[in-house]
Amino acid sequence: MSSRQWTVADIPDQTGRTVVVTGANSGLGIETARALAGRGAHVIMTARSEAKGRKAAEEIRADHPRANLEVRTLDLEDLDSVAAFAKGLIADRSRLDLLVNNAGVMAVPRSLSPQGHERQFATNHLGHFALTGRLLGLLEAGRDPRVVTVSSLAHRHGTMHFDDLTGAQRYSPVDFYGQSKLANALFGLELDRRLRAAGSPVRSLLAHPGFSATRLVSNGLMNAPARLFIGLLMPFVTQSQAAGALPQLRAATDPAAQGGQYYGPQGKSERKGPPVLVDTTAEAKDPETAARLWTISEALTGVRFALAAA
Repeated sequence: MSSRQWTVADIPDQTGRTVVVTGANSGLGIETARALAGRGAHVIMTARSEAKGRKAAEEIRADHPRANLEVRTLDLEDLDSVAAFAKGLIADRSRLDLLVNNAGVMAVPRSLSPQGHERQFATNHLGHFALTGRLLGLLEAGRDPRVVTVSSLAHRHGTMHFDDLTGAQRYSPVDFYGQSKLANALFGLELDRRLRAAGSPVRSLLAHPGFSATRLVSNGLMNAPARLFIGLLMPFVTQSQAAGALPQLRAATDPAAQGGQYYGPQGKSERKGPPVLVDTTAEAKDPETAARLWTISEALTGVRFALAAA
């Protein structure tokens, strides 16, 4: 691999490609949508609020007046919303070239989704699991089709609480955020194994942004003193949203990227720096844990992939 730093300028021409970016109205999502639209992709921006999605699209068009953008509502916490979004997209499109599973919530007080699942696990993992499964047919008809699932450094400290996924017995906002990001990593790698075994053209990759100055970080902490502390610390330990989006952009567009790869910042402890290949924890690679999570996810979402276990 070349030692030259990879930047947005390295994104190949995306003209003719159709892309879905979840959580595209802010943070890493809007930066990902902005970069892909700037290279010619038709970007379907999802947001829980149509108004916020349209505002984000206007912001992108200020930089790229000819940006080919489409805003659709999607609440990943609600599996009914996921089903409705997928149904609408399948009705309108014959193919999808790229799905960026980007949206997320971080370290929030315990609450349950409309289907009764812990909110972070529901939004960050189950919603994206169901969305990917429902859109797999469109992706298999795509050109160089990829699924990029955004994990986090927090996956390194995550543990799967299989006996208490809702946090009813003991809940910690930070611990359950780590669980959801470990679930992202387990899912992305298990999806890669199953896609390869099936001979599918779709590639599954992972990415993480390091420590980026997004609203997810500043809003997710639990109390005012913590928010003040992180606000003072941010300029010294974080990188910009645009820089934080580079690993997922590289996973999504680099012609050399392969299924099962994980991209993150190159710098110390992977907190900041240009996007390079990094590694997950051993637990994230464990096929038995991944298979257990997959089976549970199918049961909780009612979505079954047309892929056999690897």
